[in-house]
Amino acid sequence: MKKILVTGAAGLFGINFCLNSCRDHAVVGITRRYIKGLPFEIDQADLLEKGAVTKLIEKHKPDIILHAAANANLDDCERNPRATRQLNTELPGRIAEITAQRGIQFLHISTDAVFHDAGERVFTETDSPNPVNTYGQTKLEGENLVLQADPYAIVARVNFFGWSIEGKKSLAEFFFNNLFAKTKCFGFTDVFFCPMHIEDLTETFHKMLNKQLNGLYHVVGSETLSKYEFGQQLGRIFGLDINLISPQKVDLSTLSTPRSHNLRLNIHKLSTALGQEIPGYQQGLERLYSQYNQGYPQLLRSYQHN
Repeated sequence: MKKILVTGAAGLFGINFCLNSCRDHAVVGITRRYIKGLPFEIDQADLLEKGAVTKLIEKHKPDIILHAAANANLDDCERNPRATRQLNTELPGRIAEITAQRGIQFLHISTDAVFHDAGERVFTETDSPNPVNTYGQTKLEGENLVLQADPYAIVARVNFFGWSIEGKKSLAEFFFNNLFAKTKCFGFTDVFFCPMHIEDLTETFHKMLNKQLNGLYHVVGSETLSKYEFGQQLGRIFGLDINLISPQKVDLSTLSTPRSHNLRLNIHKLSTALGQEIPGYQQGLERLYSQYNQGYPQLLRSYQHN
């Protein structure tokens, strides 16, 4: 059993990773706000405070640090680029310096949003990123600082979906909430991505850590589709009215922050390193549906912020 320190433990990925991992590992979740009732240890801290990361590491002595804390609100990133850079760029670089010094395994979560392309290119880890917004740019700079400071770290570019505490953090929840309420909504026909369910992503991360991989990896689903198609597929699995989803071009939407049209990532490096096929969105949507039937969204909402 290893001790894993997880930043951003109240976020969409963090809470799911911790809940899925605490059965087999000692998990400590780091959050800015206290959450009660969780089956793993929570420590409340502001990671941007001077010395906060060092104090947490000295207190908990983790074998692994999984860094999920970030500002992923694209509009807020544009409004507050300096604060975003502190969290998305400087903080992971600082953690990597410490993990390199102390020999702690470090897995840093990045994003497919480091790429921007209007075509159908499938990006590999060796392709040059060209982010189209502040979020993507600060995450890319964070990747670079991490790998410079700790060459044994894993940097994982991801795109995931699942259930959250708030019930409105992922694209899957957006479509589910609207379709369940019989509310019309839009789905982008010209934004293509490779989503992976959080449980599949968690399992993949553990395999990567067990194999002691290092460097940059694309850790996304094995299947590509548009966000409009994703909404339709989700609606079909849940038996909801997919006609409520209207097709729309992202550039014609009311969104103020520019988005990439093409987030297709190649996963050959990952599948080769793990010696296995990588799950796709279809398996993930089935897991999402199974979780819903088991009352998992309600369980998440029972964990309350104080």
